[in-house]
Amino acid sequence: MTADRAHAVIDLNADLGEGVGDDESMLTIVTSANVACGFHAGTPAELLATCRAAVEKGVRIGAQVSYPDRAGFGRRFMEMTSHDLIADLVYQIGALEAIAKSVGGTVSYVKPHGALYNTVVHHEQQADAVITAIRDVDPGLAVMGLPNSEVLARAERSGLPIIVEAFADRAYTPEGILVPRTQPGAVLSDSDEIARRVVDLATSGRLRAIDGSVIGVSADSICLHGDTPGAVEHARAVREALAAAGVVLEPSEPGKR
Repeated sequence: MTADRAHAVIDLNADLGEGVGDDESMLTIVTSANVACGFHAGTPAELLATCRAAVEKGVRIGAQVSYPDRAGFGRRFMEMTSHDLIADLVYQIGALEAIAKSVGGTVSYVKPHGALYNTVVHHEQQADAVITAIRDVDPGLAVMGLPNSEVLARAERSGLPIIVEAFADRAYTPEGILVPRTQPGAVLSDSDEIARRVVDLATSGRLRAIDGSVIGVSADSICLHGDTPGAVEHARAVREALAAAGVVLEPSEPGKR
């Protein structure tokens, strides 16, 4: 998405199928669903129900892959060999593809979850493993991640389409990376503030960092967390504010910048 487009277009995504939050309501708001694959959360029945509901509502499906860490909800870093990580990711993508297919849907992209998502921003070995797994399953699958991350750089070099993501309810550092959840102010809680930030991002490509400075943030898709307090209210406020600003809401075309 270019910042100065006359009619901005943005995709709204949310993490679903995790057995927490109000997935039914979120699927009436988002245009893409990052569906858990069972390694950090979600049962086969929950994943099937989520994919079925996404297909019924015309929401794009993505595979949200994770470390094998249900006890920690996938939010703990794990040191893994490339062989083991690739195998785990192939397993998860393949499982969700079969589930989606069974209800008339398809998996269009892959988004790492939690600690894996943050790790592959800079961890070259694990970023390579993610790309290898995705390419081995289906080189047509897009990769969703943060701008300037190792995983997206490797995806582009491998010929995989990419979806650049930003976050509606997370604070950013002046360097343009997410403030760790362990720090004060990392997660935003005011619906109006979140909506204003997303409109600024979608229409100007800029955000105010946690220190008050204004930074450039490129994004094709904006993540609306579905498991935080007030998540549905935040998401509705964001969608309404974007519509009022004339922003078109639809799944982004991977690789189209």
